[in-house]
Amino acid sequence: MKHWEYHPEYDETCFGCKAGTLQMNAGDAVRDVSEKKWNSELKAYESARNQGMQPAGTSMHQIQEAYKASETLGRAYNANNMPKTQDITKKSVEVMKEIGQL
Repeated sequence: MKHWEYHPEYDETCFGCKAGTLQMNAGDAVRDVSEKKWNSELKAYESARNQGMQPAGTSMHQIQEAYKASETLGRAYNANNMPKTQDITKKSVEVMKEIGQL
């Protein structure tokens, strides 16, 4: 027999009624990034920061872009006051030097 047939109204003294209101929590299963990947990205970000870079974010893609931009610029990349990494090319670096931004 189904519980709701036996108890059509909610009864707070009934264990079956209380159990029917429980909701499951997926916990870490909801997270889309594994703990190992999360830690490796944070270590890479910390390493970039220790070298004077300021990536646009903590994802591995953004950190690698900051490394490439730093190499092209010849100095540490800072996402706060420099153009986006995809806009930094050898030609744009030459222009930045001409106008005194580097």
